[in-house]
Amino acid sequence: MPAMTVPDVTVLPRVPEPDRAVGRVRPVRSVTTAPSGLEGEGFPVRRAFAGVALADLDPFVHMDQMGEVDYAPGEPKGTPWHPHRGFETVTYLIDGVFEHQDSNGGGGRITDGDTQWMTAGAGILHIEAPPEELVVSGGLFHGIQLWVNLPAANKANAPRYQDIRGAEEALLTSPDGGVLLRVIAGEVAGHRGPGSTFTPMAMIHATVQPGARLELPWDPSFNALAYVLAGRGAVGEERRPVAMGQLALFGPGDRIQVDASASQDGRSQTLEVLLLGGRPIGEPVVHYGPFVMNTREEIAQAMADYQAGRLGTVPAASVVAHRP
Repeated sequence: MPAMTVPDVTVLPRVPEPDRAVGRVRPVRSVTTAPSGLEGEGFPVRRAFAGVALADLDPFVHMDQMGEVDYAPGEPKGTPWHPHRGFETVTYLIDGVFEHQDSNGGGGRITDGDTQWMTAGAGILHIEAPPEELVVSGGLFHGIQLWVNLPAANKANAPRYQDIRGAEEALLTSPDGGVLLRVIAGEVAGHRGPGSTFTPMAMIHATVQPGARLELPWDPSFNALAYVLAGRGAVGEERRPVAMGQLALFGPGDRIQVDASASQDGRSQTLEVLLLGGRPIGEPVVHYGPFVMNTREEIAQAMADYQAGRLGTVPAASVVAHRP
């Protein structure tokens, strides 16, 4: 699992030891297992948030773990051109290569550790696809796509695009050097990630060595989620077991605790966890297909606007031909 790493984590800034006399570790409210499915033109995903109420996810709406899959030549797949309105898509690539293009002029290629942050706002068309050389050769592919809701006041904003290189992430380690933290968005111990968000939030990819513990301060106004990308371990002071494809939802508190099992099996020799949290927006959410709005009437309007061509135009130089 390449993502972003360093040969020696001891050179990185360290997250201070928590003051255990102040605050408390967040309790574990639930552990759910993501069901598998197919997305786009048929690439395998795990639906990370399945079974969790939208009110507990707020400001997040949806997340897919894409892969991990080792494609044979000719197998890599992507998505056709499709619309979005009312939220942000965050595509974080751990292994492999993906190309993005949108009707607002944004796009590019992301690979190990890179992130594409697309704010759909009032509306946009976009596509995500493997480059031709990956289709020909096949290879390992693994990533995450997260949907972050926008407040009603920002749903009509003009679209924007952030191309975040892995080298821009803030890299930190735990006091004992047993954990590597990649801060993509939000702040940890005074170190900010490069992602610019409308709603205050945090997105962190943690690699926890076998037997190591991560105890991380967490904004009490944020919710807190931990999704296991690979490996196995435990969460909370209760040490609830978790493994690949499982999501832990935490209750209120001041810090989160994640432990890696002393022995790991499978392809990963470490526990890989995506940590998410954000300040709840607290507004009604109506989610239908690629639209996230506040009312059914707004969903109907989004569909009508897409059908009338008001959400953007596919560029003439498209990476993949448009199939309405």
